Amino acid sequence: MADPPPAALWDVEGASGHLGGGPLHADDLPDGVLVADARGRVVLFNAVASHLTGVPAESALGRDFRTALPLVGLDGHDWWEATDPYGGARDRVRQSERSLFLPDEREILVATRYVRARPGGELVRLVVTLRDAAARAERSRADLVSEVAHELRSPLTSVKGFTSTLLAKWERLTDKQKLFMLETVNADADRVTRLIHDLLDVSRIESGRLEVRRQVVDLGEAVRRVVAGRVAAGEPEERFRVETRGELPQLWLDADKIEQILLNLVENGVRHGAGTVSIVIEPCEGGAAVSVRDEGQGIAPETIPRVFRQFWRSKRRSGTGLGLFIVKGLVEAHGGTITVGRAPSGGAEFRFTMPAGTPEFV
Repeated sequence: MADPPPAALWDVEGASGHLGGGPLHADDLPDGVLVADARGRVVLFNAVASHLTGVPAESALGRDFRTALPLVGLDGHDWWEATDPYGGARDRVRQSERSLFLPDEREILVATRYVRARPGGELVRLVVTLRDAAARAERSRADLVSEVAHELRSPLTSVKGFTSTLLAKWERLTDKQKLFMLETVNADADRVTRLIHDLLDVSRIESGRLEVRRQVVDLGEAVRRVVAGRVAAGEPEERFRVETRGELPQLWLDADKIEQILLNLVENGVRHGAGTVSIVIEPCEGGAAVSVRDEGQGIAPETIPRVFRQFWRSKRRSGTGLGLFIVKGLVEAHGGTITVGRAPSGGAEFRFTMPAGTPEFV
């Protein structure tokens, strides 16, 4: 996003300026703009800002910027308190655009510019620009198509290359060569299928069309089945530890989606963690909780709010970055919650809860 117009161009008292010899009014701008003076009092609040926030301009003018525009971060904390524009580091000149939330939980895109009398000096003006988060949603859809297209290109190129070779040189290839090529084609076809399933899951989650087909599910058995699959795929059995604590209530869940959640979290622990991957199942209020823990480096606290967003990857991650976004959507479709934090062993811990559910939702 482009920086707000330089402060020198603005007569903030009159909410207008001059560009190219013609008058420019704040209400002409396509983005919402709030300007606060050296005391933190709002001196400009344009029509777009009023439209996006639902706060009338006349109500915002003259008030403290934090009162006129209360904002909450992804971690649920007061964003102004966390960033402290007037009392924080004096070498800051801007905050890049990010997703924040209004008090009514509507998402909004916010960027800030710190105008100082001199480098490292006191803040004399705070410029805040606001945009509708719908623009980011459109960009996310475009990014999703681009990302999946990129991920599909590699396996499809491999499939095309090997099948062309098999058709053209079948008689000249050894059985060992044929077997290798067919196994590669089969693995790449599985990869394409997974990518398509991921794309469909994302579409259903975003549109609210994800269906949950409930039946009685033995959560412990589901965990053991997922672990057995990883062992069959070549992981050593001692890499996993499954523990059930207490008696679980009868759980009405979607068996396929629960297995998908567990598979993603266990695979995440295997690929990006270290040491033993522990899966702890225990009763919790109104249902059950599952914790998947590893013994790796864990996830940095500052990145935790972004873990369940589309395309999030750590520095070591590969793939589309959709797995944890889908996991969160599947958990919430059941009425559950999922969190990430630090495991007792020091690695990452993903913990999700599932309400027991009742037969009438089947």
